[in-house]
Amino acid sequence: MNPNRDTSSPVRLRSVSHEQSVRVDARMGHTLFGVLGIFLLNILLDCGDAQDALLHIEPNWSPLFTGKKVTFICDSRGENNADWNYSFSRNDRFFSTNGTSNRYKSSSLTTGDSGEYQCVAHHKIHPDVRRGSNKVSLTVSNVPRPVLTVSPSWPSPGDSVTLTCTVVPPSAGWRFFWYKALHKLSLSYYTYDLLPGSTTGTEQDSYVLHGQTHTAGYVCRAGGGDPVIYTRYSYRTFVWSGGVNPAASLTVSPQRLQHFRTESLSLSCEGNSTEWRVMRADEDGFVSSCSSWGRMNRSTCNAGDRARSAVYWCESATQSSNAANITIHSGDVVLVSPVHPVAEGHSVTLGCKLRTENLLYNVDFYRNDQLLPNGVRGELLLSAVTKSHEGFYKCRGRTSPRGLDTLTSAESWLSVKDPEEAASSSVSLVLLVVGLVSGVLLIILLLLFLCRYRRSKASGLSRCQRTNQSPATDHMIHQDQSSVTYSVVTCKHLKKKEKHDEADEGPVYSDVRIASAADQ
Repeated sequence: MNPNRDTSSPVRLRSVSHEQSVRVDARMGHTLFGVLGIFLLNILLDCGDAQDALLHIEPNWSPLFTGKKVTFICDSRGENNADWNYSFSRNDRFFSTNGTSNRYKSSSLTTGDSGEYQCVAHHKIHPDVRRGSNKVSLTVSNVPRPVLTVSPSWPSPGDSVTLTCTVVPPSAGWRFFWYKALHKLSLSYYTYDLLPGSTTGTEQDSYVLHGQTHTAGYVCRAGGGDPVIYTRYSYRTFVWSGGVNPAASLTVSPQRLQHFRTESLSLSCEGNSTEWRVMRADEDGFVSSCSSWGRMNRSTCNAGDRARSAVYWCESATQSSNAANITIHSGDVVLVSPVHPVAEGHSVTLGCKLRTENLLYNVDFYRNDQLLPNGVRGELLLSAVTKSHEGFYKCRGRTSPRGLDTLTSAESWLSVKDPEEAASSSVSLVLLVVGLVSGVLLIILLLLFLCRYRRSKASGLSRCQRTNQSPATDHMIHQDQSSVTYSVVTCKHLKKKEKHDEADEGPVYSDVRIASAADQ
């Protein structure tokens, strides 16, 4: 800084002309306008939510099941879809690029197709202009198999039974379809017939069977969505009936519910069918026929020593028999109890049998694990049984004979049926016998009627009569030994007259011609 400088002199500023100022302002305005225009264009074409593409999937059903197909639709939101190309991605990886259609139809879905889907639209004229869509989650599950439960599974004849169909995972909008399983014996598989009222499905996941009297198998399935997507059929679930049906009956030999593992078991079918199959359902629910574990001889299944604890019953093409819940015991003692339900008011005797085929006398009996009064000589007599006698029974030896260790039997259910049911079974059997006898008598009467009709018809056949007329009334014909006489006899049919009419007994005339043997 110059100390000699005069600081008091005024500072001169260089003036800027007005024209130059205007030129600077114009250049700044153009620049700002261009930046603003580019910013707004980017907002309109690339960043604005109102201009984003929209992805949706048809059918809009969750969850989707394997084997089904869907269509992905990418909407450019108000623009002409034909002006854009479309790409589709799953989990940010494109599986279809630059397609001209905004729709993409999938192949049959698998569980591996689950994920997040998105589409991108590229403008055909301005490839740098693009619109990304929202993300849509898609879950593909295996087709579910519903679980069918029945309650009660061993109803008294005539009781109502409730079927319940459960789909996992649950979903709103299911309709439920109910079927009865019918066994095709010749083809060894089941067919399913819709139960009444379930042709279009029911909104409720339960179905009530009224007046159940016979053993029968049932299945269910569910359907929902538009178009309808069906689940698989449930496994067969059976409603068991211990009551004897004259049209279809199972007989167990030896006649008890508990058997030793080493003894032979035989099961026979009786009823109004000529073709039977013995079936069993084991504790795991697996259903099989006698041909898998025994030998079927006409209507009898010889299980031998291959029997196992299971429910056994007979099946024809149209119906099922009573069922028997048989227990195969590996111990030394079995409970002797009736196979069929006991009629209310009747008596029943329970016993305790040793594996050595001797009765065990010094035993205790239990019902529902409650000790009962001591039996007499190894037997328990229940007189005039009622519904209160129903329960699980077993027996237990107090002392162990030599060589025997396990002296407690398995449990078996004692069923008591109503007197009306017993009377109904008896009446059904009587009606069956009466029907057979009546049919035989009707056939005999019909045969007698046909025989009488044929005899009556034979008595009304034409009768022929040949007579010689007197010389006064007709021509007398003389012939020698060498002549042969031929006669043409005309027979009149005699119609059957009413009782008050007389038969026409007029003469029968013959036209007789004579010719010699030489003429013949």
